[in-house]
Amino acid sequence: MKAWLKQKVLARLRLSARARQWAHQVLFADFPGSGNYWELRYHQGGNSGSGSYGRLAHYKAQFLNQFFAEQQIETVLEFGCGDGHNLGLYQVANYIGLDVSRTAIQHCIQRYQEDAGKSFFIFDPTLFADHAQRFQVPCTLSLDVIYHLVEDGVFEAYMRQLFGCAQRYVVIYASNFEGKTEHHMRPRQFTQWIERHAPQWRLLHHEVNPYHYTPGDDPEQTSEADFYLYTLKDGDA
Repeated sequence: MKAWLKQKVLARLRLSARARQWAHQVLFADFPGSGNYWELRYHQGGNSGSGSYGRLAHYKAQFLNQFFAEQQIETVLEFGCGDGHNLGLYQVANYIGLDVSRTAIQHCIQRYQEDAGKSFFIFDPTLFADHAQRFQVPCTLSLDVIYHLVEDGVFEAYMRQLFGCAQRYVVIYASNFEGKTEHHMRPRQFTQWIERHAPQWRLLHHEVNPYHYTPGDDPEQTSEADFYLYTLKDGDA
């Protein structure tokens, strides 16, 4: 983003002096880090993005709800729950949401405060050690997150936690190709990481997105992400 445009964006934000200073540091840095980016985005009133709304959100929920019902999954753990809008479409008894953004977690807690089946926690993948397996669940979810993990260390830690907390299934919704980093996005061929670092898991199903993005499409209504469903290999459960 050009400097003049950053100044224009900053001028339009209704922030306190402290928040404005933070926003200036974030906007004028090469990149503030994925965690800082999302906290500022939610703090400014932003949301989780187009993938959490409209037909993309309904498509994801339809796929997940069918999977939950078929496999009789009652508890899931989502790594990167965002603003919680997608969650309102899920049909699952027990849900745990983790996110790097304090503001996003505050929104989720407030939004679902009357639902005893939903829990939320702030999450830093590089500062997460679950040796007692308190976060072990039948199924973990990663939806529209992996290509936002621009730092290699954060990506590595995130993937270890995603698979480390799953007892039976891991569901990933993401693009799967190597691409150039552009601000808060870095496409990754994450299947290679799984083959190398989580060989006890196998790809059970790849669901091609019916609203797949091609050049010229509306990016708000399409996506380069597909569903990838992993399960433990026989004998590793």
